Amino acid sequence: MNKGQIKKYIILGVLFFLPVAFLLMLYPSTNNYKTLDVVKEGVLDLSNLASVEDASITLKDHITVLGFLGNNPESKIVEASNLKELVYNKFKGFKKFQIVMLVSKKAKAETKRLIQELNKYSEHKYWHFVYASESDINKLFNSMRSSLRLDGSYATSSVFIVDKVLNQRGRLDDRTEKEIENDDPIRPLTAYNALEVSIIKNKMAAEDVRVLLEEYRKSGKNKPRLFKPKSSRFESR
Repeated sequence: MNKGQIKKYIILGVLFFLPVAFLLMLYPSTNNYKTLDVVKEGVLDLSNLASVEDASITLKDHITVLGFLGNNPESKIVEASNLKELVYNKFKGFKKFQIVMLVSKKAKAETKRLIQELNKYSEHKYWHFVYASESDINKLFNSMRSSLRLDGSYATSSVFIVDKVLNQRGRLDDRTEKEIENDDPIRPLTAYNALEVSIIKNKMAAEDVRVLLEEYRKSGKNKPRLFKPKSSRFESR
């Protein structure tokens, strides 16, 4: 075999194995992706509750940022504005993404004023305000995992992430690398304080919601079921 033939076979071998090697390198990156922790299963869904736009709003089959504005929604304008600028405007184009806020049936006028403020420059098609009784607000909130409590107006400044199969998502361990090295106690992140721009911008938007959306996209599954949730709907009183 002369040098020309050897060179020819080497070139053919390189041309054959390079694509194979590339695919082998690509395979782990497309199949081993980061996922967002399930921190609570069986979050209650919405049932027989009227939204401001009189539409049927559900948590199931959606990726939801869920909040509780209670009897005085206008007092949460800062939280709502932070969510609008840092979360809603970033993810509103993603299929099945929504923000849902529970407000008291007693606060319809206040809710409409808050919506007008949020809609000054553009409408928020995937941001829903749902009217509920105080009992139903409590019931849904208590189905979440949190060390928080609703205040006297049945509201909280923190919001939650709920996936398509009614799992609450977050971080089972939110310690920094330094805290882990120091063997500090494990600290979960189950709710995101919407008053804290750094938490909403850097943890919720830049990382956790993005990771969850990417998880659904890369899994190729419409409903990735990490466990089978229990019956999880409640009826409005």
